Amino acid sequence: MQFDDDANLDTSEVRDVRGSRVPGGKATIGGGIVGFIALIMGVVFGVGPEQLGLSSDGEDPAAAPSSQAQVQQSCRTGRDANAREDCRILGVVNSVQDFWRQEFARRDATYGSAKTVFFTDRVGTACGTASSAVGPFYCPGDKQVYLDLGFFDELRTKFGSSGGPFAQAYVVAHEYGHHVQNRMGTLARSQDGRQGADSNAVRVELQADCYAGVWAQHATRTPDEKTGKPLITKLTDDDIRDGLDAAAAVGDDRIQEKFQGRVTPETWTHGSAAQRQQWFYTGFETGDMARCNTFR
Repeated sequence: MQFDDDANLDTSEVRDVRGSRVPGGKATIGGGIVGFIALIMGVVFGVGPEQLGLSSDGEDPAAAPSSQAQVQQSCRTGRDANAREDCRILGVVNSVQDFWRQEFARRDATYGSAKTVFFTDRVGTACGTASSAVGPFYCPGDKQVYLDLGFFDELRTKFGSSGGPFAQAYVVAHEYGHHVQNRMGTLARSQDGRQGADSNAVRVELQADCYAGVWAQHATRTPDEKTGKPLITKLTDDDIRDGLDAAAAVGDDRIQEKFQGRVTPETWTHGSAAQRQQWFYTGFETGDMARCNTFR
């Protein structure tokens, strides 16, 4: 995956609170055994903590300013995105939102941008307080994506993904798929209290995978709104394979087999490895969000 070296990145789409301390008591979900159990249950990037049964203890969702925040100062151009991980994620956020703004406009609808928040360890949100153990997630309460960049190391070391820049891009694009669902009114369908292979919770996650694939199909042709040129200039077959591999690595069946030694489809929340790959590839192959109806 390659960015246009001369492109200007929009840092306003990322809020960097790495190194901040969340005020107040303790997080409901933490590291150690609680976080480990959360991972076993398949709580690996999805929607906000309150929809996963991991709500906060009422802490203030605002984080204190971070002296370690670097995105605003260091991530200015596509050249930075090609050189630094945090700048690359910012570039992906910019590209994904460029696409969805234009796609919604084409459909005579309003997209409404969503920030991504970089954090470390734990973070307060309108959906509750969460730790890094829950993985990346989208909070519909404040319409923001939350991401501890350390997750990408775990994606390789803990979940067995091949990794790579586009594996990271897939994760980000999946979260923005949830924002698209929120704008369209379909995200709430996951809140019927059910889980399992045929649940709406799984269908919502698979649709977000499909929307990630739709963006990937258009990424190198989506013009930046300021320059008229795409931010991403190159995606290779190897990039797409990395995305598919990441999708498989976080399938419920793979996670359950790895961490609990058996597969229990009745507790699935995100879908199997094969399903996640299938729906990402459906979006990528067609480039059409209308083909992402996982509820049929």
